[in-house]
Amino acid sequence: MREKELRLALVCYGGISLAVYMHGISKEIWRMARASQAYHADEQPAGGSQNVYRALLAEIEAETDVRLRVLVDIIAGASAGGLNGVFLAQAITTGQSLEPLTDLWLDSADVEALIDEHAAPQSGLSKAWALPLVWMAAGRGVSKVDETVDPETREEVRRKLSHFIRSRWFSPPFGGERFTGLILDALDAMAKGPRGPRLLPDGQPLDLFVTVTDFRGHPERLSLHSPAEVMETEHRLVVPFTDHGIAGETLAHPAELAFAGRATSSFPGAFPPFTVKELDAVLDARQRKWPERLDFLKRILPRQFAANAAENAVLIDGSVLANAPFRPAIDALRERPARRQIDRRFIYIDPTPGNKMRFTSSGQESPSFFQTIVGAASELPRQQPIRDNLEALAAQSQRIERMRGIIAAIRPEVEAQVEALFGYTLFLDSPTTARLAHWRNRAQTAAASKAGYAYAAYGHLKITGVIEQIVGLLYHAGGDPGPGPWDRIHRHICDAIAARGFDAIGPAFSGGASAATISFLRSYDLGFRIRRLRILMRRLGDLEADGAELGFGPLREAIYDSLAAYLDRQRSDIHAHLEPDVRALRDDAGPLLDRLAESLDLKRLDTETDARLAAAFAALPKETRRPVLLTYLGFPYFDTATLPLLQGEGLDEYDPIKVDRISPDDAKSIRGGGAEATLKGIQFNNFGAFFSRAYRENDYIWGRLHGAERMIDILVSTLPENVRLKPGRVAAVKRAAFLAIVDEEEPKLTAIPGLIETLRREIG
Repeated sequence: MREKELRLALVCYGGISLAVYMHGISKEIWRMARASQAYHADEQPAGGSQNVYRALLAEIEAETDVRLRVLVDIIAGASAGGLNGVFLAQAITTGQSLEPLTDLWLDSADVEALIDEHAAPQSGLSKAWALPLVWMAAGRGVSKVDETVDPETREEVRRKLSHFIRSRWFSPPFGGERFTGLILDALDAMAKGPRGPRLLPDGQPLDLFVTVTDFRGHPERLSLHSPAEVMETEHRLVVPFTDHGIAGETLAHPAELAFAGRATSSFPGAFPPFTVKELDAVLDARQRKWPERLDFLKRILPRQFAANAAENAVLIDGSVLANAPFRPAIDALRERPARRQIDRRFIYIDPTPGNKMRFTSSGQESPSFFQTIVGAASELPRQQPIRDNLEALAAQSQRIERMRGIIAAIRPEVEAQVEALFGYTLFLDSPTTARLAHWRNRAQTAAASKAGYAYAAYGHLKITGVIEQIVGLLYHAGGDPGPGPWDRIHRHICDAIAARGFDAIGPAFSGGASAATISFLRSYDLGFRIRRLRILMRRLGDLEADGAELGFGPLREAIYDSLAAYLDRQRSDIHAHLEPDVRALRDDAGPLLDRLAESLDLKRLDTETDARLAAAFAALPKETRRPVLLTYLGFPYFDTATLPLLQGEGLDEYDPIKVDRISPDDAKSIRGGGAEATLKGIQFNNFGAFFSRAYRENDYIWGRLHGAERMIDILVSTLPENVRLKPGRVAAVKRAAFLAIVDEEEPKLTAIPGLIETLRREIG
């Protein structure tokens, strides 16, 4: 039985009151992960849609002989998506439940609960003049309220809208401290609720990134030719969290999670900007301690902290500048362990894709005065398309595909070179740890010699990549952000490498590279080792795709165990003990290089890898052993050809990254028409769900239904191209999931009985 991981990197957009809809989606993603964990632990899940997902995983295994595991290991979010991301990440890393949050969303995401007590109208006549003004700004008259609001909720919406409109002008009507308190209440409810196991394997880190906008900005130095240095103001801010692959009571201190959730969802005009002072006041009122406060502020707000101004930093909604935070999620891919075959997906959750297109029927109508101001100040920045991010992922995938094509094209020549080098001795003698190391070194020397003068360019490119990797590890270990520390570390490391002769590359290792350079690469070149194991794993997949039963299970386990050990050395926390040395670096970086080599300990890992692989190779029949040994020993030839293609990036992944979307437009099994046909929160420029519990219940259940449909689609899409479930099975699985969700929610969602009946009819 082969094991495969479907790894999900979630990118969660903002949506204001559609946060309730996104809670429904995130709950289904969480339930899919829980069903996967229960399936692999041979346990029964909690019921409902989880049972449907568990049965689907079992069916996939029966049809394909692939045991699929679903993991969510990267989450990046902005605004409402960032807040939901905080809760989902907390549930995954701690095993806590998202169930206690549903009542809080339905009860507390209401205008009456959110309005600041000092902002509430003092009488029925307070600010009554503002109602026509606001409706005119939105491009509609007061009479339009009856046309846009459902009859059964019209009275509730008009009452709460009137209360909202007559609240304090011109200050944000919603209370900041009240909102912070609600987030802390939600985290407390999760902590007191049921708890299961962590939803990721040990050693598999969960990374969370929450975007925030620094309203005043902080200075950043930029290096130019002339002048040599300039100062720019940076407003983008990312609040990162990681559990380092270790289960714990919490992903971070609740105050830090509340900091991120409150700051990222501080929608301009509705909520006051967030400050540390606000959080301090809420914690003091609740008599709660925050022991790691200074360390957290120093990490998140380093510039302000250095100037003793962290408490006064003004933070607003993360979606103002980064509503689709793909970049931190993409960067997080570099530290992922791999213990089995991986299907990597980027899934972005966009609650209103269709509502971004605001074309008029004629295309000639000009925006009004208010629409121009509001659009320029708020709507346009947060609705920028993600084309640049998708093109970056597509370009990366294209380079991987191109590299795989080149490897396939040159494989016959490489195999001929390796066979000529070793003759038949290689395939007659049993591989041992010592023999494997000897064969590998001999093949390395031969590949360098065959490459001729081209090897010098490859060698310099490889050295440059290793230096960048060293600087990156030390930079993150030092914990001092900004280009200044990076440049300082890079300068000292380059000087030390040159002084020790580590960068002497000639036409070939045998004659042109110094012994010092060879020793340097053996001590620091993680990328070469990782690429070698990746290409060997890819070769096993190609051979198995040919349909032969080759018995590669033990070899596959040996490869992934070795790969995981090397990938762990890329994690910045592994080298955190070097922080004092990095911060004290002012002159000779040689001693620091030596300590990093000890921390990497690659020579020991090489010996352990050789032992694993030698045993696995020896267990294979000779006719099976031949193609995989040819690939393993021929890797220096492949690397010389492909590393320049990758422009020195040394991509670890040999499989393209796929991108999927979850939105109302993509889930059509029950009802088409997108958000306009299903969601109520899109009313009043996405503030609608704040004015009616019925609207929140409507959006929440549609979030669960849409999330279930898309997660089933994504799970089924992992099947090989030549494998399909029986006709009608996918539709039947979706129907079972839909009915399970409706059955579970019907007793709880008392404000929408008509919708529940309609859904049952539409599901069929």
